[in-house]
Amino acid sequence: MIIDNPRILISAGSSGSGKTTVTCGILKALKNRGLRVSSCKCGPDYIDPMFHEKVLGVPSVNLDPFFEDKKLMRSLYARHTADSDINIIEGVMGFYDGFSFDKTDASTYEVAKNIASPVILVVNAKGMALTIVPFLKGIIEFRDDSNIRGVILNNISEMVCRSMKPIIEKELGIDVLGFMPPSPEIAVESRHLGLMTPDEVKDIQSRFEKLGDLAEKCMDIERIIEIAGEADPIKCEELVRWTKKEEKVRIAIARDEAFCFYYKDNLELLQELGCELVPFSPINDPHLPENIDGMLLGGGYPETYGKELSENISMRTDILSRLNDGLPCLAECGGFMYLHDLMEDTEHTEHRMVGFLSGEKCVRRDRLVRFGYITLSSDEGGSLLNNGEQIKAHEFHYWDSTDNGELMKAVKPSGKREWMCMHRIKNTICGYPHLFYRSAPQFAERFVKLCRFNWQNPLCERAESE
Repeated sequence: MIIDNPRILISAGSSGSGKTTVTCGILKALKNRGLRVSSCKCGPDYIDPMFHEKVLGVPSVNLDPFFEDKKLMRSLYARHTADSDINIIEGVMGFYDGFSFDKTDASTYEVAKNIASPVILVVNAKGMALTIVPFLKGIIEFRDDSNIRGVILNNISEMVCRSMKPIIEKELGIDVLGFMPPSPEIAVESRHLGLMTPDEVKDIQSRFEKLGDLAEKCMDIERIIEIAGEADPIKCEELVRWTKKEEKVRIAIARDEAFCFYYKDNLELLQELGCELVPFSPINDPHLPENIDGMLLGGGYPETYGKELSENISMRTDILSRLNDGLPCLAECGGFMYLHDLMEDTEHTEHRMVGFLSGEKCVRRDRLVRFGYITLSSDEGGSLLNNGEQIKAHEFHYWDSTDNGELMKAVKPSGKREWMCMHRIKNTICGYPHLFYRSAPQFAERFVKLCRFNWQNPLCERAESE
């Protein structure tokens, strides 16, 4: 199968250059023009795709060269963009930055190569003059196949852009596609895990209306569309469908202000396997949904809502009872924290949580804990992985548990650091790692089988082993 759709990737020389602002502005401007727009986010980030989808109404997925090999990435990309007129990909960190200082592995550059996408660089040009030329020249020429076609100058005035544009285009032969002026009224605040989520930002819709208007006024949207249309065709294979014919399995999925970190591809795989995902709120709902066969407790910000989660006693009691009865559950990061006895909030105040991990608590640290990509493996059958099987994951958290578990071994990509993590308690598998199911789809398939069978009888053992 050949994919020949317009696409463009927005990258930068470093984090904090304005990629998200520029990307969201372009997405909004394109959508305002009536185009069918899709978007992607490089790397494992959850929040930027939420802005793309929840605020702009633009479907978004993650493209991650650590989670996905070239074949899988192209297949996921092809399925995601099949019905769109143009796709905008937002990069992560600096263009060549991956999981090590001496390689481009897992970088935005690798994504651009894998899907043959032209690249636009965003530069925070405040305080720069002629030095911007060698700065850009170094990034463009560091790799012969960088495919960088243009630049957007962020945080400057129109007058400065007019001065920079001719010299950049003359010296480097790339297009200056516009600028973004300093705009504090549309800025989105950050916190310890990155940007605030869309639901937490006041007047978010009006901010992004202004951002779309700015993009239309200050950028050459027509030329951006042209460059996107010059992307080379790519060969890809149709994504393997795991759809089963058995009856639907009802999976309760925690979705509210505290639990909102889910990979779209993970959820789509579960749906292909026959799952009906039933949302519920551990903050606001009194009980779990009725007639459920399993549960997902994703990541998010439970530490910010410790008081609200603690005060919902009926929900905590219901979850504890169901998990003790053997309800299958996957809980990661924030969901794992919620299952502890106690959890510190952002002010180090302790709050009572579900209590499924009896006697344990989560405490706040002053730095990131076990940050980055990992590969998980296990020689225990209860992990839903057989001997020799692996699943890709990552960790990103400032909180830590008094017991992180011993179910799986986590190994960094360099192979120089490893640790034990994850718990299997009854039919619950929980821990800090965020898992990418399509890196080991049999893991998800076995979880669904565990939910499908009556988990109160011995058939659940068969589900784990098949």
